[in-house]
Amino acid sequence: MDKKEKQSMVAREKQEVSGAETTRPGRTFAPEVDILEKENEIIILADMPGVSADSLNIGLADSVLTLEGLTRDAEAETEMAVVREFETGKYFRQFTLADSIDQARIEASMSNGVMRLVLPKVAKAQPRKITVSAA
Repeated sequence: MDKKEKQSMVAREKQEVSGAETTRPGRTFAPEVDILEKENEIIILADMPGVSADSLNIGLADSVLTLEGLTRDAEAETEMAVVREFETGKYFRQFTLADSIDQARIEASMSNGVMRLVLPKVAKAQPRKITVSAA
């Protein structure tokens, strides 16, 4: 990863997204992420408690990766919250992908409120011998 790519991946504190326009009532949060790098891939881990795989949407358009997840209230219709410390709402975060990412091979999984994205790097051109055939 070059210096420019590292500068674009700066850690942020957990925060509510301000000024986000939405058609749903409620708050919108930016999930906290860890970005890890291996030789052949970059891994993004996003904390999205209360979001199930069914309510998670991941989109990719014009090299912008968009994460959206929705949480719901935990109580049943017959229950009433007495104390609520866990806030429900929507998670939203976007990343601009570098040209070094193979966008066709991105994979995602969700487990225990943590979304895992694997962003494979484009294979570098390998030196090889080219066979010449006689015409």
